[in-house]
Amino acid sequence: MELKINNKNKTFDCKSLTVQELIDFELPEKQNGIAVAVNQTVVSKNQWPTFSLSPSDEILIITATQGG
Repeated sequence: MELKINNKNKTFDCKSLTVQELIDFELPEKQNGIAVAVNQTVVSKNQWPTFSLSPSDEILIITATQGG
């Protein structure tokens, strides 16, 4: 499956993938302070485990940072 994540094409060796599985692959050490949009629509965190991604979806992952 090929997805565009933060404007970079990535290929995954699976036929199906949920948002939660994608976050587990991309950011395994960080599960809080993340916002995800699929095709310019925000996906709430409670939907991540069941929200299935489709080939060629465009995903934006934003992580909160601290500092000043």
